[in-house]
Amino acid sequence: MSQINIVQVESLGKQVISPEGTLTILSDINLSIKAGESLAVIGVSGSGKSTLLGLLAGLDSPTQGQVILDGSNLSQLDEDGRAKIRAQSVGFVFQSFHLLPGLTALENTSLPLELAEIENAEKKAQEKLEEVGLSERLHHYPNQLSGGEQQRVAIARAFSANPKVLFADEPTGNLDQKTAKRIIDLLFKMNKENGTTLVMVTHDNDIANNCDRQVTIAGGKLTEK
Repeated sequence: MSQINIVQVESLGKQVISPEGTLTILSDINLSIKAGESLAVIGVSGSGKSTLLGLLAGLDSPTQGQVILDGSNLSQLDEDGRAKIRAQSVGFVFQSFHLLPGLTALENTSLPLELAEIENAEKKAQEKLEEVGLSERLHHYPNQLSGGEQQRVAIARAFSANPKVLFADEPTGNLDQKTAKRIIDLLFKMNKENGTTLVMVTHDNDIANNCDRQVTIAGGKLTEK
């Protein structure tokens, strides 16, 4: 496995203003994630797992500290700059799928490629959908797909641009146990075959135990097993 750090987090903190005053969600987080490894982020509900994921991916800005993603210091970039890094290096899979209801599976998968002006977007999207076992569902809309099929579309979309890092936020939270296992197996398969770094928020210890490393967030602090 490569020893290059694809994500480097230094003294990261996140605070928000609430009616009760300043609320600290994350405090003094330090973390290195190597290229190609899989990392589970675990913790109770409300512990800041999803907040951390958003900061690592440049979807949110920290109050303190910095995140270096694929060699770029996100704190030194404006939103357009962070969006460019995300388009080049990042894929996302969310619990709620985030598919556009008016687009087919193929269109949902090819849209990010088209927006990034990647050549042969539809062909590449079709290849990814076939890779996740949806060759017969290319022209179906989300409401014509099961939850597991929708999540597979989301995974195909996330991997379509060959991201260096895939962030997955409770990717099996809305799925039954059997379907969830298929989705997790697929994520790990694509992690290994593509060399994509996988950073996954999960409350499932079985899933976490299959990752190369585990970190836990509690009280805004991060500890590693």
